[in-house]
Amino acid sequence: MTDTSESRAAEPSIIAGNAEVRKRFAFDDTQDFEDARRGFVGTAEETTVRGDGSGSGVWDLDAYGFLDGDCPDTANPSLWRQGRLVARHGLFEVVEGIYQVRGFDLSNMTIVEGDSGVLVIDPLISAETAAAALALYRRHRGDRPVTGVLYTHSHVDHFGGVRGVVRQEDIDGGVPVIAPEGFLEHAVSENVYAGTAMGRRAAYMYGAALPTGERGQIGAGLGQSTSTGTVGLIPPTLDVTHTGQSETVDGIRMVFHLTPGTEAPAELNIHFPGHSALCMAENATHNLHNLLTLRGAQVRNPHVWAHYLTEAIQLFADGVHVAFASHHWPTWGRERVLAFLSEQRDLYAYLHDQTLRLLNQGLTALEIAETIQVPPALERAWHTHGYYGSVSHNTKAVYQHYLGWFDGNPAHLWEHPPVEAATRYVEFMGGADTVLRRARDSYDAGDFRWVVQVVNHVLFAEPDHTEARALQADALEQLGYGSENGTWRNFYLTGALELRRGPVGTPTVTASPDLLSALTLDQLFDSLAIRIDGPRSWHADLAIRFRPRDADPVTLRLRNGVLIHTTGTAPGERAPDSEITLAEADLRAILMGTADLSDLADRGRAEISGDPGTFAELLGHLTAPDPDFAIVTP
Repeated sequence: MTDTSESRAAEPSIIAGNAEVRKRFAFDDTQDFEDARRGFVGTAEETTVRGDGSGSGVWDLDAYGFLDGDCPDTANPSLWRQGRLVARHGLFEVVEGIYQVRGFDLSNMTIVEGDSGVLVIDPLISAETAAAALALYRRHRGDRPVTGVLYTHSHVDHFGGVRGVVRQEDIDGGVPVIAPEGFLEHAVSENVYAGTAMGRRAAYMYGAALPTGERGQIGAGLGQSTSTGTVGLIPPTLDVTHTGQSETVDGIRMVFHLTPGTEAPAELNIHFPGHSALCMAENATHNLHNLLTLRGAQVRNPHVWAHYLTEAIQLFADGVHVAFASHHWPTWGRERVLAFLSEQRDLYAYLHDQTLRLLNQGLTALEIAETIQVPPALERAWHTHGYYGSVSHNTKAVYQHYLGWFDGNPAHLWEHPPVEAATRYVEFMGGADTVLRRARDSYDAGDFRWVVQVVNHVLFAEPDHTEARALQADALEQLGYGSENGTWRNFYLTGALELRRGPVGTPTVTASPDLLSALTLDQLFDSLAIRIDGPRSWHADLAIRFRPRDADPVTLRLRNGVLIHTTGTAPGERAPDSEITLAEADLRAILMGTADLSDLADRGRAEISGDPGTFAELLGHLTAPDPDFAIVTP
């Protein structure tokens, strides 16, 4: 085996495995392709969506044209099929008066025509792609104003492009922004508290740094990838607080179905009685979704998810002739909609119930993931396949939801961390060269899972070992070639890319100024607390009282390596080392690092009493997150 920085061809065992996939499933079933083409109106003439002012591309509509060719040996045929479906881009009519722009970002943008304008549902990730999607609609349907915006849930691919379709002046002038209750809290906290780690892992999950092509990125199952433009947020002006709530915007009547704790902590479905249409947000799409995303998130509860799908069927199935979502393509016909929603419901319920059955028989998460198989009737339905979520990592998520990380075996209670364990493993196995010699035999035998598990120890013991990096990259690449799951493929191939060429960083950054400005003061203080270097702050004891004008005072206390904030005054609270009076906007600015306290004081915008150096001392205890931290090496 040679050391190479280039991708390799598929090995015989991968080719054979992919050939079995072709035999196993009904590739002659073309219904999804008919549905994905149905209602096509047109697509953009300019295939590159460019950044505002920069001229750089943030989305390429032609990047996945290669998927129209035959599936190569280096891709799972089922994932290739899904990629072909998802890559189809343009404006599509769902029913008269409801349109979708698909293929312009990871998600779809839905446009509902009202009396005088349009309601925009889920305006993509970036302002640039959202603006291009709206321009495409207007080119074919007229220059109708946006008279309402609706976010179905709190993930960034469903609100980040809002400033590409509407301005703040429009909102101030009365254009409503509708969202489920709790949307803002979850939208901003997910992208700030653990945002750096999630963003770094999302680079692997969506494969944004991978070249598109038959040996690279072919999609993420849910959509192709994430755009890299400008992320924004305009806070909601109207909350949906209960199921059955009805709102009419520009003559468009909507009946809402709240589904908290399903695909997102704050999410809703929408029934359009006048169109006999049901928007399922991201609760029912043409794949098995994630119960715990590989980028990281709070574990989702499939029992709750299945319950809300049952509720949607009970509430709306009789009056619905089309169901559509913020990803993929619609399903038409009452009987087909009912079958689609029922199968999606049964899928999540099955994974939940069977994982619990097996864990109560003593199986661990790893054992359950290897044991559970989807019932044949569900597996025959293409929309249940694990292109985005997988049975393997979803069953582990159910286990984690109920029992946490520990499998009950005391041998796993206090294991060595990766580097220390790896050093010992490699020594026990006879040294790095011996491990690699035997791992190459496993590679030649097609046991790539074992290769990456074993060679990972070598890399964590000797991260600069050239032959180990090359072998691990090759084995990861082969696992990617055989994966039906788009995010698994992207993880494997991005790991191989970083081993060969170095870190790719975080191509898509979601913690935008809009998101940061939407944080409450409590959330801003919390975001400081998680950056405190605890050990370095063990012996620090300082207190600062901020007095925002026209608001209650807030006291920060750093003691025992913990930063606590309290509003008002607390019993027994010691006198602060300094008091700072300033406008809330200026307080936000200094907390986010966009303004300097001394400069504000010099300009008379902040008044400091007590020790003027206390705030600088506090800042000295903060650490900065690392958006480029290592993943496949220590």
